[in-house]
Amino acid sequence: MVARIQTLYLFLAGLLAVGSIFVPFWSFSAGKIYLISDFASFTTPGILYVTESCFAAGIFSPLTAIISLAAIVLFKNRVLQTKLILLAILLFLGDLFSGLTAAHFMNHYLQHISSTVTHKPEAGFFMLLPEPVLFMLALKGVKKDDKIANAYKRL
Repeated sequence: MVARIQTLYLFLAGLLAVGSIFVPFWSFSAGKIYLISDFASFTTPGILYVTESCFAAGIFSPLTAIISLAAIVLFKNRVLQTKLILLAILLFLGDLFSGLTAAHFMNHYLQHISSTVTHKPEAGFFMLLPEPVLFMLALKGVKKDDKIANAYKRL
């Protein structure tokens, strides 16, 4: 299990998914600072957190982490492991699109309230970006293991 390279890729992707839960996804400045985040772990004066009420990644990020870690354990069943990795990619897409949708609607709302709105992606956004690459590399490793196992079966 540990000797397979896809274990490392899946573990890193799960770690990034868990990390993205606790850091802000997008920030806005319109007089006050607004942060879009999965969970607000602390409150800071002057910063308002916009949490799971409009941001569905509070569901997608933990599910992505759980699925990627479950795929590590199921290393003997390569067909199920492949399906879980593909599901994790779909959950990643849901996570990313829900965050971008929340950022878009928050930007639209704040532009109606204030004339000067600045916004930028935060660390949570950048933590999500390597996940599909890691999932694709893990999928490639699973396919390689399947090819090796099938070659030994023919002998």
